[in-house]
Amino acid sequence: MQNCMSGNLNLDNWGHIKPQLSQFFGEKAYESWLKFLKFDQLAGGRVYLTVPSRFLRDWITTRFGDKLLTLWKKENNNIHSIEISVQAGEDSFDKTLHTNNSPNNGSSLDTVLTAPNTKLDTTTANTNSLLNAPPALDPRYTFETFVVGKPNELAYAAAQRVATANVINFNPLFLHGGVGLGKTHLMHAIAWHIQNHQKHRQVIYMSAEQFMYQFVRALRHKNMISFREQFRSVDVLMIDDVQFISGKDSTQEEFFHTFNALMDKKKQIILSADKSPSELDGLQERVRSRMGWGLVADIHPTTYELRLGILSAKVEVLDIEIPPLVLEFLAHKITSNIRELEGALNRIVAHATLVGQKITLDSTQQALKDLLRANERSLTIEDIQKTVAEHYNVRIADMHSNRRLRVVARPRQVAMFLCKQLTPKSLPEIGRKFGGRDHTTVMHAVKKVGELMATDPLFEQDITMLENMLKK
Repeated sequence: MQNCMSGNLNLDNWGHIKPQLSQFFGEKAYESWLKFLKFDQLAGGRVYLTVPSRFLRDWITTRFGDKLLTLWKKENNNIHSIEISVQAGEDSFDKTLHTNNSPNNGSSLDTVLTAPNTKLDTTTANTNSLLNAPPALDPRYTFETFVVGKPNELAYAAAQRVATANVINFNPLFLHGGVGLGKTHLMHAIAWHIQNHQKHRQVIYMSAEQFMYQFVRALRHKNMISFREQFRSVDVLMIDDVQFISGKDSTQEEFFHTFNALMDKKKQIILSADKSPSELDGLQERVRSRMGWGLVADIHPTTYELRLGILSAKVEVLDIEIPPLVLEFLAHKITSNIRELEGALNRIVAHATLVGQKITLDSTQQALKDLLRANERSLTIEDIQKTVAEHYNVRIADMHSNRRLRVVARPRQVAMFLCKQLTPKSLPEIGRKFGGRDHTTVMHAVKKVGELMATDPLFEQDITMLENMLKK
């Protein structure tokens, strides 16, 4: 391949590189993501490319950034980095949404976008379209990629029912839960399913903030008739993060009348928020009351089992090799929300890729030391009992019971050993926390676990992992 001697890479050179993308990355990756890249300029050894949306920018940077740089370096040895930015605008957004192929189903999204810089125009919508405001639906967020567990099974079942049913069973569906627990994933999954399986249903999906923006814009341009026709003529209205209209009386007024109009026509409404309707401050009582008319489904904080399942599913999609001990460590240590958990996984994968080493427990702790430090707190005997019980799949009550079955007694001994190693508590204090046992029982447990670690490498590895999870 010829090196480009010029310091300024022009469109001819980009025309030489772009056809190589499908060969270098594969046809599927090119059609789904890379064909939307546009060359902007080259300056100071840095290539500037643009894409139509933030999601495309983040996805391409994370998945293809290093290999893209390698490809460009072959074209020009002076290139040392690539910067991908978002080229906002009606044309670029529309082109993305009308031509992009979803990796989940291989078919065109066939969407109509109401971009931030355009007037609402009901003539652009048709009965086979999914009316969507930026950001575009995330192709990763489908029912197939949602990991179901005890904390989210009700919300998942309700979302599936709404997406697949031919009749309305409950209206509205109100999903609520803390940050990063899967509300938006379920909202996107519903919209994707309807778009792919019930094309006759017209859907609007947007955030409450975008609803407010469109409302204010319609007021400013004296276009309220079009606004109301647009929002009150759909089959499914989906508003994410409705807590953002709290305290916005004019927006609430418009939302109230839109809600009533759709309910009168027996159209489906789906809402999400960080709290239940009764706990949302700053809402008019009549709005709060209507939000709670149908099914209110809570998404609870994740359990260890659910976090481990999410990580396992993510690793399978990424098609990378990560030791089970590392996944168990992450599931134990990153408990705040799914978003942070997936972010931690992405970070250790990126760290291992960049430095060219295998992912191990030590490398994971090194890559996440700031995140782990932020979650540090004083370790208690109760913390150790809970972690060990989760790890061995026994009940907390078994830590205090007199049951002598090995499946119960061994985890109890491990917990006693870790209490001795990781807390300043005396043997009698530890014994009292384990059902009132005396100090000799704790001493026996510590000795037994030590002996097993000396003779059984797998058991030693297990204890080391638990220690790393519990240490500051």
